[in-house]
This record gives sequence, structure tokens and C-alpha cells, in this order.
Amino acid sequence: MGVILSTSERRGSARERLLARLLDAFGETLPPPEMSLREVAAQIETSHALLRYHFGSLPGVLAAMLKAQRSRDNEALLEAARHSTFEEFAEAIWRTYTRPEQLSRTRGFLYVVGLAAYGPENFREFVESIGDLTVALSSLAEREGLDAQEAREVATVTIAAMRGLLLQEVLAPGTCPKDAITLILRMRDGRSVPRSGPER
Repeated sequence: MGVILSTSERRGSARERLLARLLDAFGETLPPPEMSLREVAAQIETSHALLRYHFGSLPGVLAAMLKAQRSRDNEALLEAARHSTFEEFAEAIWRTYTRPEQLSRTRGFLYVVGLAAYGPENFREFVESIGDLTVALSSLAEREGLDAQEAREVATVTIAAMRGLLLQEVLAPGTCPKDAITLILRMRDGRSVPRSGPER
């Protein structure tokens, strides 16, 4: 006799299959926010009703895809963190999320974050998933001698600075300093940031 799955198990497995099809169809990018849910459904050859049932809306689709894509990226990053210093890990995060092919995902991330700011209860899983790298950075800071609270604060500010600079790059391409991560780490250590030009 076969195993009988509960309704929630069947729904979960169907949702995972749809998510896999979305990731296969769009690769490292995301459907643009102006794309309708019907157009996304057509792209992966499924029904609009199924996408709506499992994800609720296009932002729900974007949040689920981002969570899966970031989880895949972060798995490799977190493995590297085991053998990294705080500085090395921060630099690895910055390199990962500033690759040119990441720009579409960065836009999608900022779009979903903006929606989550108004309705966090609608994006609970997504919101809970975005602290992974902060936790890892905090652990490294503790390993290097900071107490737990200071380590959390340093990690939080470092990640926030990265996200702020990514937002700047999306809004004004080319304005983000090339040595941005170096400047962030210098400020973390309390070192002065060298001026780029002569003093006035």
C-alpha cells in the first residue's frame, strides 16, 4: 500500500515543483515586476490559478524565487565562512552580490523588501531568511574577539552598508565606489577613510 500524503504535504510538494520550474525558466534573474502573473504562468507552461494558489501574487513568486536563489548562494558562502576571517567573508559577500549578472536580482530584492516594509506578515518567510549572512558575520566577529552584542552590531551595520550601496548602484549606476567594501571595513575598525583628493 502506498504512502498517503496529507493535504499540506501535497501542497508543499506541488509548490516546490512550481518553484523549481520558475528557477529553471528564469535562471539567475527574476520576472520583472511589470510582468503579469499570467505571463509568468505562460512562461513556465502552467496555469495562472496554480501560481496564485501557491504563491498568492507576483510579489509572492518573486519572494519565493529570491529566497531559493539566495539560499543557494549563501550555502557556498557559509561553507567558505568556516575558513575565513570577518574581513575575507565580508569581501566574499560583496563580490557575490555585486556581479553584473546579479543586478536583476538586486532590483527584485529591493522591490520585495519595499513591499515587505508595508506588509511584513505577507512576506514572513522571506524576511526571516535575510539574516543568514549577518549571523555568520557575527560569529566570525566573536571568533576574532568581540563580545556577542558588539559582534551582532558590527555584522548588522556591515550588511546594512552593503545593502545601502547596492540600492545606490541600482538608483544611480556607476556611483558606488569601486573600493566600497574596503571603506566599509575601515569604518568598522575605526580607521580614518583616506580622502580621494587634496584637502581644501
